[in-house]
Amino acid sequence: MKLREYAQKVGVRYETAWRWYKSGAIRGYQLPTGTIIITEDDTPVVTTERIAIYTRVSSAENKANLETQVDRVASYCAAKGYQVHVIVKEVGSGVNDHRPKFLKLLADPTITKIVVEHKDRATRFGFQYIETLLSPQGRSIEVINLADNGKEDLLHDLVAIVSAFAARLYGQRRAKRKTDAIVKELTEGTDDAPG
Repeated sequence: MKLREYAQKVGVRYETAWRWYKSGAIRGYQLPTGTIIITEDDTPVVTTERIAIYTRVSSAENKANLETQVDRVASYCAAKGYQVHVIVKEVGSGVNDHRPKFLKLLADPTITKIVVEHKDRATRFGFQYIETLLSPQGRSIEVINLADNGKEDLLHDLVAIVSAFAARLYGQRRAKRKTDAIVKELTEGTDDAPG
């Protein structure tokens, strides 16, 4: 059958079928007129891999870096021959486990591979847990730049731990001050009430 008919039969665009033919994914032959004939018995080798790029910066001040990060990861994916289906950009701390865009990406079973530039773009802690949980689902997370030595990762983790504890400590102090103020207002409110 002609390549155009074959494309309609398998439900793809003509250009896709032509790329399959050129790459050898489907067999056929070309007539002297230029028409490509595909043997009907062949089925295309279709990749069901859905690739997502995940990029993250810590604060809104670094938003400009987000676009350059996307460009670097997209270039990597193009060089590897990955067809990227979604690009996710997020602003938030790597220590924060309440990043809605990343959580949505992890929860999406149709995404088979998540590509990140560095491990810490995905998470500061528990990267191995993410890999382990994705693996039985036939999914993976691919890191472009692995640290050359463990000291670099260790240093980043130490800084992240100190930052996380400092943020929690200051948050607890602020929460305590708010609670004390509310209790004081309530107490003063009952003292003023006629009794």
